[in-house]
Amino acid sequence: MTGVSEKPKDTSGDSAYEGASSPYDQPTEKFPPGQRTSVPRTEDELSFGSTSSSNTRYRDSSFADPDSNAPTTNFAATSDTADTTTPTATRTEVVREGRGTTDLGLLVLRVTVGAIVLVHGLQKLTGAFNGPGLGGFEDLLTQSGFDQPSLLALLAAIGETAGGALLILGLATPFAAASVVAVMINAWCFKQTAEPGLQFFAPTGVEYETLLGIAAGCIALTGPGRIALDGGRKWSKRPFFGSVIVLLLGIAGGVTVWILLNGANPLV
Repeated sequence: MTGVSEKPKDTSGDSAYEGASSPYDQPTEKFPPGQRTSVPRTEDELSFGSTSSSNTRYRDSSFADPDSNAPTTNFAATSDTADTTTPTATRTEVVREGRGTTDLGLLVLRVTVGAIVLVHGLQKLTGAFNGPGLGGFEDLLTQSGFDQPSLLALLAAIGETAGGALLILGLATPFAAASVVAVMINAWCFKQTAEPGLQFFAPTGVEYETLLGIAAGCIALTGPGRIALDGGRKWSKRPFFGSVIVLLLGIAGGVTVWILLNGANPLV
């Protein structure tokens, strides 16, 4: 604007301005060297007296006086070099379960069933213990209406003898038990057809055959126990699907032999 001078007014001769000089009276001039102040230029210079570390992720938000004795809580200050030591892994102690007298009980059961079956097999196969022998057993099957009595007599006698011996030894136990079950199914049906109607109690009933067949099936499911020649095999302690399948095959074999080679209805 014209008529306005940027030159400051000379007040040296004016007594009203004496003793009131100030660096701010001349806003366009630089601050005197003795009154120069430091202007913050970076965020670090705006900090509250604490030094910034490259490893510190967050600053304490409490802004407490570091000289104060009041407790402060720092929830956010963490370091990249924090302790990353993993806790000691919990050691799992494997406790081996004892079997108590299970193996002894399986031994007694196995030997008892095997011995009874073995004796009956020897009666049919060799005539021992006042048995009918192979010929007498064949004649009995012929009179009972079986087809192929010669083959069936031989297979039944061998099945009982071998199955009983293997049960006593605890060898190939699932297969031995399954063969005994197959023989007992045919013995059950044979004895049931001898009298009309369902007969259970001895001497004409089937309680003996029922007991031996179920006991043999249980041995196949439980295994022979550790006191056996199969003691080191899995089926001696923890039989599973394999033993079940073998038992089902034994049941199917016994039923098939009766249906195909005899065909009589044992329940009438």
